[in-house]
Amino acid sequence: MARKKPSSFTPRIVNRKARHDYHVLEKTTCGVVLTGSEVKSVRQGQVSLAEGFARIEPKRMELWLHNVDIAPYAQAGSESGHEPKRTRKLLARKREIARIHGLTSTKGTTIIPLTLFFSRGYVKVEIGICHGKRQYDKRQDIKKRETGREMRKAMTRKVIR
Repeated sequence: MARKKPSSFTPRIVNRKARHDYHVLEKTTCGVVLTGSEVKSVRQGQVSLAEGFARIEPKRMELWLHNVDIAPYAQAGSESGHEPKRTRKLLARKREIARIHGLTSTKGTTIIPLTLFFSRGYVKVEIGICHGKRQYDKRQDIKKRETGREMRKAMTRKVIR
């Protein structure tokens, strides 16, 4: 049987707000447990990671994704639909979860979803162990980005003699 060609468009949903509000200390990739209508909605790119976060349940060493909004799939019936902001289980090894738990035990660190993407037909989420930025950190990042942009712009100009 012939292999199915991958779709030319597989969305990669990026949490741009996370990089603005947090310093990303470390990244890791996990699988996500989703229903059928949620997967179809993710394929259409109807996901918002902006307010999402992850928590570890230390008793059972499970990782859960909270507050990620996956819009209901329009063609799904009312019975097969899903709740948009339900908590979803993340799939990772217990050793990895224990390591993440150790890193997030310090004050001010949290687990934030950075990107949501497809890998070999499965929905994956890249989570980051993050530390919150202060207002002056955000200003410094904006200033650094602006000066870099101005330098690149100046380098591309032609010198007229």
